[in-house]
Amino acid sequence: MLIYLKRNLLAIVCIAMVFTACKKNSSDEPTTPPNNNKGIQLATDAKFGSVLTDKDGKTLYFFANDAAGISTCTGGCEIAWPLYYSADASTDLKLNKAEVGEITRTDGRKQSTYRGYPLYYFASDTKAGDIKGDGSGGIWFVAKPDYSLMLANAQLFGNNTNYTSTYAVGTGNTIYLTDNKGRTLYAFAPDKNGVNTYTKGATQEGIWPVYESEVLNVPSAIAKADVGVITVATINKKQLTYKGWPLYYWVSDVKRGDNNGITIKPANAAVGSVWPVLQLNATVAPAP
Repeated sequence: MLIYLKRNLLAIVCIAMVFTACKKNSSDEPTTPPNNNKGIQLATDAKFGSVLTDKDGKTLYFFANDAAGISTCTGGCEIAWPLYYSADASTDLKLNKAEVGEITRTDGRKQSTYRGYPLYYFASDTKAGDIKGDGSGGIWFVAKPDYSLMLANAQLFGNNTNYTSTYAVGTGNTIYLTDNKGRTLYAFAPDKNGVNTYTKGATQEGIWPVYESEVLNVPSAIAKADVGVITVATINKKQLTYKGWPLYYWVSDVKRGDNNGITIKPANAAVGSVWPVLQLNATVAPAP
């Protein structure tokens, strides 16, 4: 009887050892943690810094043609630049949720936005972390939460008339500067390099407000060295500059994409001669 019990006990011990070994081997296998991300996320890239992605880490982009907050990438454009939409609120605690929104396109589909810019993928980004579309055509830029400036590629318009980049009457897009929410930025022709000659006090500030911003990040088409900040002592405000030109808003541009300020001028002056939009290819402001 004693021998029988010893044999049974030995068998039980052996079975327990095999079970434990199997359990240990199973738990030692590497597992992929579940992805619980939802909505727009923030990722960090070695070149671009903080960028916007979808929940799986795929990079998102802004389109300079969409400065007015309307998605203009349609038809064949969507093959290279598919739209991004998520109905889920972002789970990224670092993201400013107030900047996230959505639009309904003219074709009835919804598209997610950040700071009013519709968001897209780039078809050649095949995996998370790819950023192959930035700078494409000089009008597609990786979506970032911290741009100081953006670019618009849009029609100039004022007094019910279309203008070209040379301010001749006609149609055609002009690439010019906006703030990070698509609001048009202007130069004052009499200004000098780093010198605001317009703002004498609150009256002028109420008509052509200065653009207040720090030098943070800019789209890759803009040389960061061309961006600076001056202090406007008359109103005790900082003002961003581009190529030395102080940057202003026009008070009657009531919505993003408006650029009506180009027509504000003396009676005999040419359109754009006093308050031009600040174009990407602007010359450096003259020395004081």
